[in-house]
Amino acid sequence: MSKVLRLLILMFVVALVIPGIRQIFLSQGYRWLYVFALSFGLTALATPIVRSLSIRFGALDEPGGEEDRKIHDRPTPVLGGIAVWLGVAGALVANSVWPAGLGTVLATATLLMAFSAADDVRPIGSWTKFSVFLISAGLAVWAGAQAVIVTPGPIGTPINVALSFIWIVGIFNALNFLDGMDGLAGGLAALIALFMGLVAFETNQPAIGWASAAIAGACLGFLPFNFRPGRRASIFLGDGGSNFLGFMLASIALLGFWADANPLVAISNPLLIFAVLIYDMTYITAARIASGKVRGFFEWIDYVGQDHLHHRILAILGTRTKTVLFILLLSACLGLAALALRAADPRGALLLLIQAVLILALVTLLERRGKRLSDG
Repeated sequence: MSKVLRLLILMFVVALVIPGIRQIFLSQGYRWLYVFALSFGLTALATPIVRSLSIRFGALDEPGGEEDRKIHDRPTPVLGGIAVWLGVAGALVANSVWPAGLGTVLATATLLMAFSAADDVRPIGSWTKFSVFLISAGLAVWAGAQAVIVTPGPIGTPINVALSFIWIVGIFNALNFLDGMDGLAGGLAALIALFMGLVAFETNQPAIGWASAAIAGACLGFLPFNFRPGRRASIFLGDGGSNFLGFMLASIALLGFWADANPLVAISNPLLIFAVLIYDMTYITAARIASGKVRGFFEWIDYVGQDHLHHRILAILGTRTKTVLFILLLSACLGLAALALRAADPRGALLLLIQAVLILALVTLLERRGKRLSDG
């Protein structure tokens, strides 16, 4: 980023925090734009600073080694999640409107980000990581991030709580697993936040929409440093960034509601918006168990390899830029299907769900072809 551009963004951010200008945005119904713009600006300003500090303190992701899923060829700063966190947290604090539970979720996500960033610098054991993951999910559920799949009661409530734990831990691990190619995790998080925000405003949940706007803005502020077609990323999200974003998105999805008196839409909307994460997590888990590569939960957490969606599509398309764009377009298609589903009658909704399943079936065929090519 040039010095001139950096100065312009700094002036833009300073202008946004001036009380008079801030009030213009808030009083004219553009609070979502204010949150988005401030998050974008803060992250864009912070990323070069975090990159320099990461290099200075040796917080670098080295290529090669035992983690054969790595495809970069030079040491790269790995603490980009700190810049993303600063953008999201700064924008939400400046917005100063907190739906029930969001403050606890953000505080927990902050601690998770710090823990995961420490893991980026010096690997932490599986038991410790799993314990922190469960505690983080437990705090989010306690704050109100709970799925309501079955009727609450002596049996229903424990089922809902268990499903909430699975959803939160599963989603942020899935985004972490897909953080293996420049721009992929950040781009997916931005798209998921965008579609979540649109649904939130449609369902009169503005505070959830503002939180989604903060996440989308931070991701877009970070992407110019992380997704540079023709050049390597100058900084990575790291586990700190991907876990922070995944945890925030998964928890916010449970803090709000997805439909009024329409169970099909309420269940299908988040599944479609998060479909790429859910698909990759499900596919690789089934494949690794079937092949005997993992035989237990902690092996599943620690296992790394080039068998994810982006690795297989790369084997077919040949370039990382095309691969990332393919997956982002896939996520956008499924997100648009989620929006269309909201206005569809039962027959139309069923057809949209069948279409989504067929799209993922086509992707599975591509993955199998990619596996044959990569296995050579």
